[in-house]
Amino acid sequence: MTTTSGTTAGTTAAATGTTSSVRLEEITPANIETALAIRVRPDQEFAVSPVVKSLAQAYVYPAAAWPRLIVDGDRPVGFLMAFFDIDWRQDGGSLVRSGLWRLNIAAREQGRGYGRFAVRSVAAEIRRRGGTEMYVTWHPGEHGPEGFYLGLGFRDTGERVKGETVGVLALT
Repeated sequence: MTTTSGTTAGTTAAATGTTSSVRLEEITPANIETALAIRVRPDQEFAVSPVVKSLAQAYVYPAAAWPRLIVDGDRPVGFLMAFFDIDWRQDGGSLVRSGLWRLNIAAREQGRGYGRFAVRSVAAEIRRRGGTEMYVTWHPGEHGPEGFYLGLGFRDTGERVKGETVGVLALT
């Protein structure tokens, strides 16, 4: 994957299970309504905030947040938001991390490799910025994304943040 102007170029059909190129697009006035319309399955809503909350957080944390629309051809299929170089600790110590903050794959588009594409895209951007680890948190339980993240190689760190499991993926 190559990154230019905040857009990650497509992958092959074999990598994603799709028939056209998949890419990330910056959120702009031209596609904000499209991004806001992305919805996960109803049974997954407990596990990820809606896109509107993510975009509000991106507005408040512009130095750390990296929101992107996931597009296959001309079809929006998901939304992701990464974070870069945030201080993870809240107790006055310092622990800087980067990772995947949100991943919303549209209900009708799940199971086609778009989530995998999103994780790989964020990993590539973290590597490009000099990072060697990628973090993510997930809600445990049925219909949650734990199996997805563990299947991609994330490991449970044993940490919990607001009831969520913290996972890490080595990028070296």
